[in-house]
Amino acid sequence: MFNKTEKLLLHICCMGCGAHIAGELKKNFRVTLFFYNPNIFPENEYNKRLGEAKKIAKKFNLKLIIGKYKHNEWLELIKGNEREPEKGKRCIICYHERLKETAVKAKEIGSDYFTTTLTISPRKDARAISEIGNGLADKYDIKFLDKDFKKQDGFKKTCELSRELGLYRQNYCGCEFSRSGNK
Repeated sequence: MFNKTEKLLLHICCMGCGAHIAGELKKNFRVTLFFYNPNIFPENEYNKRLGEAKKIAKKFNLKLIIGKYKHNEWLELIKGNEREPEKGKRCIICYHERLKETAVKAKEIGSDYFTTTLTISPRKDARAISEIGNGLADKYDIKFLDKDFKKQDGFKKTCELSRELGLYRQNYCGCEFSRSGNK
């Protein structure tokens, strides 16, 4: 179905989840990592996650593209939805923003596919991510690898690999609103 000549841009939010997915996708694609997460707060949390992405990119010999950290713009984007629960409207806006940037970047660099690690988390709405990804694929004329990575023990495997590699694992999604108990 896939061959190792096809290029895939993988949006990653953290390497605790991304390392397993990147390793699996590398078996079938030429993978480039894309770290674009304007939602992450505070900035030192963003920098911790970025540091882990750099470490895994080097370890797995993968190219890493770093998107701009635009937290204030992200706050404007989700304004009015700050109190939404996890998987609510705020998250849908956030998924869309990050996937849109990934699709645009994938097209820009000549990737055949784009996808995201977001579906590995039980805290994320994989169906909404699928709908958004497929809609953006149509809009930007690029293929979306529509995969729920938590299936077949994906989340368990990612936690195990994370421990094995000594990766930092945060205890919240990333934004200040998920951190403050709106779960």
